[in-house]
Amino acid sequence: MNRLISIELQKIWKNKASRVLTLTYFILLSFIALIASIKFNLGVIQFHVAEMGIFNFPFIWHFNTYMAAILKFFLAIVIVSMMSNEYSYGTLKQNLIDGLSKKEFILSKFLTVVLFALCSTVFVFVMSLLLGLSFSSYTEFGIIFTDLDYLLAFFVKLTGFFSLCLFLGILVKRSAFALGFLLVWSIFEAILKGILAFKIFPDSNKHEYITQFFPLESLSNLIIEPFSRLSVIKNLGNQMGVENTKEYGVNYLAILIVLAWTYLFIHFSYKLLKNRDL
Repeated sequence: MNRLISIELQKIWKNKASRVLTLTYFILLSFIALIASIKFNLGVIQFHVAEMGIFNFPFIWHFNTYMAAILKFFLAIVIVSMMSNEYSYGTLKQNLIDGLSKKEFILSKFLTVVLFALCSTVFVFVMSLLLGLSFSSYTEFGIIFTDLDYLLAFFVKLTGFFSLCLFLGILVKRSAFALGFLLVWSIFEAILKGILAFKIFPDSNKHEYITQFFPLESLSNLIIEPFSRLSVIKNLGNQMGVENTKEYGVNYLAILIVLAWTYLFIHFSYKLLKNRDL
């Protein structure tokens, strides 16, 4: 297993574009900390973003995992390019000639996906802990480690998304087309979701039950947007008569759905590679 991961990491690190994108991703993750320094001065209205409570425990776990997940597209490019380069440079065929089985090849890619997701999760955990200890109004032990399941959801979300990117990289072979396919699929899901919501089930929530099984929708359901949880947003909503009925906790059904999709993505990646004439 260590040998397989070592092979993949060497390929990524020796590729300048992949190396730059990976470093950029982790640097941008650390920029979340800069949100604490943002201050607004609009005449009589002055407020400091950090004082809005976004870095309070346990809300920080929700906020930071949601924000960090937005940056996953940087590593998605690395994952897709990783497969594209295998075909472009002939390293896939060379690895198989050198004795690596197709199953081991797919396993090495999946282990790399899991490693990226794990490193991202650990990075977000450490950064959130430091920010929370610096800015949170609540630093009791029990409060600090409440809602850590957002980190589990974050890890599953990255693993599922990167597995999808890996599958598309094998399916399409070209990174630009694979990312384009991902964009087209997201548009397709949005259109289908709209048809179900406004045409087929306009008077019920049945569309939500159906769309939760869509691959990209299930990924987005893992971590719901955190902004409407902020007291300032809640107060504005109450003044406008808008009732907030959102469930912000981690949906474990969504985790199971994403894990099922992850298995399917890796399974079909192997099937594609196994049946393809290289």
